[in-house]
Amino acid sequence: MVPGGGISSDNSRWIACRKSFFLPVEVLSCFFRKRFLLRLRKAFRKGKLHFHGELESLAQPTAFQALCQKAGDVDWVVYAKAPFGGPEQVLKYLARYTHRVAISNRRLLSLADGQVTFEWKDYAHGNQTKTMTLEAVEFIRRFLLHVFPSGFVHIRHFGFLANRRRKAKLALCRSLLPAPQIVVETSGDSPGDRNSTTPEPAARLCPVCKVGRLMFVQTLSAQVLTCLPSPPIADTS
Repeated sequence: MVPGGGISSDNSRWIACRKSFFLPVEVLSCFFRKRFLLRLRKAFRKGKLHFHGELESLAQPTAFQALCQKAGDVDWVVYAKAPFGGPEQVLKYLARYTHRVAISNRRLLSLADGQVTFEWKDYAHGNQTKTMTLEAVEFIRRFLLHVFPSGFVHIRHFGFLANRRRKAKLALCRSLLPAPQIVVETSGDSPGDRNSTTPEPAARLCPVCKVGRLMFVQTLSAQVLTCLPSPPIADTS
């Protein structure tokens, strides 16, 4: 994901993308083609590519170089367009892959006789919910396909979102952009603390009125909830 602008080199202003997009499609296509072929040739030199069957002849450096040269002469097409639902929909879509597991517990139906039965959605036939039963070993194999290798970073941040400079750069971005600052009262001991103007995270605001502040009181587990006494029943006789 690329932001719709950036900070100038002297940190004095925010430079927004022209015409509401980051790069023209033609420029993006040429850049992607160049980087892709560069990495492909590098992988070939390091022996990371393996060719089998009809592609076995490409293991020869001359044949592989000819293929890359031919691919470089073709105009590549990189599809890019604005999202239908805006950036919020894009973030919600990506969050399903970055902050969720391969299958939720709700979809697991049973485990019996070494077989796992679970629900899955058939998008090819009207999003119908169906069930599937697999051997436990096969189910685990498919599940492990979604586990990242050791040392693989799930999400990387660059630019003003890099870990070392994120706090200062985000504050600078908000000051350069017409972003509203939310003033809240804190529970400090001194009057200066109570009049602090620290921005309040939007996630802690009431989702209905957008004014009231949600305060954490206690986390109730399912076991605690089952032990709570039932409310008295009014006698209407």
